[in-house]
Amino acid sequence: MLAELVAILWAPFLMCLVLTGIHAYLGVHVLAREVVFVDFAMAQIAAMGATAAFLFGYETDMWQSYAGALAATLVGAVVLALTRSRQRRVSQEAVIGVVYAVSSAGAVLLADRAAHGAEQVRGMLVGNLLAVGPWEVGKVAILYALVGLVHWLCRRPFFLISTDPDAAYAAGWRVRLWDFLFYASFGVVVASSVRIAGVLLVFSYLIVPALAGVTLGGSVVSRLLIGWAFGTIVSVLGMVASAALDLPTGATVVCAFGLTLIVFGLGFRFGWLRGAKPLS
Repeated sequence: MLAELVAILWAPFLMCLVLTGIHAYLGVHVLAREVVFVDFAMAQIAAMGATAAFLFGYETDMWQSYAGALAATLVGAVVLALTRSRQRRVSQEAVIGVVYAVSSAGAVLLADRAAHGAEQVRGMLVGNLLAVGPWEVGKVAILYALVGLVHWLCRRPFFLISTDPDAAYAAGWRVRLWDFLFYASFGVVVASSVRIAGVLLVFSYLIVPALAGVTLGGSVVSRLLIGWAFGTIVSVLGMVASAALDLPTGATVVCAFGLTLIVFGLGFRFGWLRGAKPLS
């Protein structure tokens, strides 16, 4: 029995580790920029692009579907970069909310015109981790490693714009251009992740490990290490619970993230995690 479970779950678990690696890092940027729901918006844009491809007969695992999702996220990156301004007359979160609402409505309209469109929308929401094979894990890992390399090479402007945009403007950085590069790379990751893990799980991997890292860690390195460890532990718990209780894997891991975050909240309230900053 155990051997059968390992044979089924080892590739999905490795995919969870790959997702943790890139999303926990991006989540640190997202929390610093105070645009928490940008991942929801970008993930929904990617889902709309994939749904458009599905309308023309391309299944989720075909390259045309990925191209549709990626093209849509690049458009979203342009919108997010252009709406950044030095004097914030309107919160960018409001813009992100509008982008999310419009892309969600667009996905529903497209799905309404496609046969089995409802199943497509549900699949983009919760993903299908159990269908992941070792070849898929390898391809995604290489892609995310390349994205990580880009972020390493561009780490100075990326972190400066995320943590102190006023200093970035004062230093003469072309903030909108760097924002587009950041959100474009973000879109590459999201377009790949959504078709595997779904919108909800992608959001969980982006925010919850990064939140744990920011709360418990000081330096960027310590935040990343804590976030990666947190995401790995929750992935193990979620996968084991999914197998033991015969539950959908993606939804189970999302709930595991939520329950673990509640435990963290209780830990802060009752002093179990001393020395950490409060979640609020």
